[in-house]
Amino acid sequence: MRKYNRVRKMCALIMSTVLVAFLLTGCGGDSSNGSADNGTNAQESNSNSQLSGELNLFTWDGMFPQEILDGFEKETGVRIRYSNFDYNEDMLAKLEEAEGGDYDLVIADDYIVEMVIQEGLAQKLDTSKLSTYGNLNPVFMSQFYDPENEYTVPHGAGIVLLMYDTSLTDVEITGYKDLWNPALEDNIALTANYRVVNGIALKAMGESYNTEDLDVIRTAGQKMLELAPNVRVINDNNTQDLLISGEASVAFLYTSQAVAALSVRPDLKVVYPAEGLGFGVMAGFIPSKAPNAEAAYAFLDYINRPENAAACFEYLGYYCTNKAAEEFISEEMKDMIVLPEDAAEGESIHNISQEAEDLHAEIWNQFKDACD
Repeated sequence: MRKYNRVRKMCALIMSTVLVAFLLTGCGGDSSNGSADNGTNAQESNSNSQLSGELNLFTWDGMFPQEILDGFEKETGVRIRYSNFDYNEDMLAKLEEAEGGDYDLVIADDYIVEMVIQEGLAQKLDTSKLSTYGNLNPVFMSQFYDPENEYTVPHGAGIVLLMYDTSLTDVEITGYKDLWNPALEDNIALTANYRVVNGIALKAMGESYNTEDLDVIRTAGQKMLELAPNVRVINDNNTQDLLISGEASVAFLYTSQAVAALSVRPDLKVVYPAEGLGFGVMAGFIPSKAPNAEAAYAFLDYINRPENAAACFEYLGYYCTNKAAEEFISEEMKDMIVLPEDAAEGESIHNISQEAEDLHAEIWNQFKDACD
C-alpha cells in the first residue's frame, strides 16, 4: 500500500462499483486521550511557544495537499523540510545510516515499520502530546507491526486492485489467474512493489503472500516468468495513466491509483480478485533520535484534526484512518475511502525469513529482465 496521486472529483459510478473492500483482523486502540472537540484546537494545547526550527518529514512524494503543509507552517512557525523516498527499503537504509536521527517524522508501509521498530529506530509515542489521538479509527490500529500501539499512528490503508478497459479487451477478468491469458500480450501495467507483484503468482496458486516454503516461492517465480510477455510496463508512479490513456488495457493498482483512474475514466471496470485481496496500512512514527520530536507531535496533531484529516484523505485517495474525519468527507468520496461495514477480509504482507526474502528479490530481478 502506498501514496500517490491527488484525487479529482469522483464520478457517481464509484459509489456503485466500490462497495466491497476488506476488514482488518485485530481491532484495538486506546481512544481515551481524545479531547472533547476532537482536537480541533489541538495546536493551541500543544503550546506553540515550544515549537521552533524545522520539521524533517520523510515519506513518499505527494503525500499531503500543499494547503495542509502551508497551514501547519503558518500556524506553528515551523518550516517543513520534505524529503521523499521511492521504496520502503530505501527509507530503512537511510534511517539505519542515520542511526535513527536526521528525520523527525517518517510515514511508510506496515511491514517496513515493523523492521524499524525491531531495530530500535523508532521511539515510543507519548500520546498525551496528541490531543487528536482519540480521532483515530481503532479498526486500523493494533496491527501486527505495532500490536500495542506504542510507536505508530496510522495514516491511510489500502488494497491492490485489478482494473481493465472492456473496450480494449474481450478477456473477462475475475482474478489474478486471468492475467496469464495470451490475449493480453503486452497489455498489462503493474506497480513495482516486488512482494506485492510476486504475490500475484502466489495468490493465483492459492498460496499466502507470506509463505516461507522456498519451493513454493520458486514455483511462483516460474509462473511470473510466464506472465512476462503480457506485461507492458512496471512502474510504481502514476501506473493508472497507462490505463486512462489506453496504452494498457489492464492494470494492477494501489487504492489511490484506482481512485484517480475512476475519477477520469468511470467506465473502467474494477475487479476484486477472486483469489483474495492484498491489504496494507501506512503508519507514521518518530525516529529514535529525531532532532525535533516536538514538531513531529505537533504535525501529527495538526493532520489528525477532523477537517484536516478529511482534506488529506480526499487528496491521498486511501482509506481514511481517522474516524472523526468521516463526517467531513464529501459524499462523492465516502463510498471509496471510508471503510464499508460489510467488508471482505484481506491479507497483509509480513516480514519473512531472509532466505525467503532473498529468493523473492532474485525472482523479481529475473521477472523485470524478462519484461524488458
